[in-house]
Amino acid sequence: MKTETRLLVADDWDDYALLDSGHLQKLERFGGQTVIRPDPQAFWNPARPVQSWKADARFAAKGPDEDGAGSWELLSPRAVDAWPMRWNGLTFTARRTAFRHMGVFQEHSVHWRFAQEQIRAAGRPIKVLNLFGYTGMMSLACAAAGAEVVHLDASPKSNGYGKDNQSLSGLDGQTIRWIADDAMKFVAREQRRGSKYDAVVLDPPKFGRGTTGETWRFEEDLPALLDGVQALLAERPLFVIATAYAVRLSYLALAQTLADRMAPFGGVMEQGEMAIPQQGTDRLLPTALYARWRAG
Repeated sequence: MKTETRLLVADDWDDYALLDSGHLQKLERFGGQTVIRPDPQAFWNPARPVQSWKADARFAAKGPDEDGAGSWELLSPRAVDAWPMRWNGLTFTARRTAFRHMGVFQEHSVHWRFAQEQIRAAGRPIKVLNLFGYTGMMSLACAAAGAEVVHLDASPKSNGYGKDNQSLSGLDGQTIRWIADDAMKFVAREQRRGSKYDAVVLDPPKFGRGTTGETWRFEEDLPALLDGVQALLAERPLFVIATAYAVRLSYLALAQTLADRMAPFGGVMEQGEMAIPQQGTDRLLPTALYARWRAG
């Protein structure tokens, strides 16, 4: 298996921009709204003093946990709860949440575009399983490229937002099954059913809970989940994408763990970090680790 190490930079946005970052904060534009959020990796000095930043809202965390809850302080009469955004022909709703997220993980555009390119170049019907799918941007990207998609997230609310985004994007005629379930249990059931997928995407959190209280711990549960993913792959799989946030491991650990499962298929393993470019500078804000496999 060939291995490539790459830094993936999400530089294909019109509706999003990282305006400034530093002193553990970041100033971002999401469509028509500008927000200030904490970022534990922004150790450097900002381009402009943080106290001079202008925004519609600022998130204040209740604790040090990167995914912990907090509250939003509204700084402008222009601040709204939800608003439309666009990427590459897709339309979705951005929103401020109690866990600092905005209804989209914008750095993942590097994988949305990759998935679309792989699906369109395949020249055959492609079935995609999107695990921990959140509000569905990967599912929409794959469906827009012509794939049949099974989207799974433990949060019925996130799935509901995803369905709304499907309609906003004009994709109601495309096949996306929106399923609220625990990822480990669903993958096990799909194995018993004999289901097969040409591509699998997984974006698991560091810690999470399933629909009936099941717990997910990244370092403990990822190997078993990848075993299940391997069992669900079709005879000629197209790609597998895995990402990791806020965990104490290297992208090498993630990629080599995935490579163990993909070795029988040959192909190419990509590994590295994901980042967002800061507008008007050469600075990059690191966001996540990734490993993605593609057929050779």
